Amino acid sequence: MLRCSDGSYYVGHTNDLEHRLAAHERGAIEGYTLSRRPVELVFSDQFSTRQEAFHRERQIKGWSRAKKEALIKGDWDGLVELSNRSSGQAILRQAQDESVGR
Repeated sequence: MLRCSDGSYYVGHTNDLEHRLAAHERGAIEGYTLSRRPVELVFSDQFSTRQEAFHRERQIKGWSRAKKEALIKGDWDGLVELSNRSSGQAILRQAQDESVGR
């Protein structure tokens, strides 16, 4: 996960982190980070397969800013609390939708 110069986060996956980070930093990759340089690596993880890395990327991309920041800080208790809170909110929204016949 990269922190961009505007404070936003970029999440991706690669099989060569150093090469990919350098490419983002020099503007060689079109897209989100190009106009938000410089970037800073704030979190990385390793997986056995590219598919596992892709699934983790998709998961983190769906997270709130607060959850991403808890992950960056290694705040596991906060991450669990935020996950439980967002799960509870999703259940509440679903119940509300069902009660109005959506």
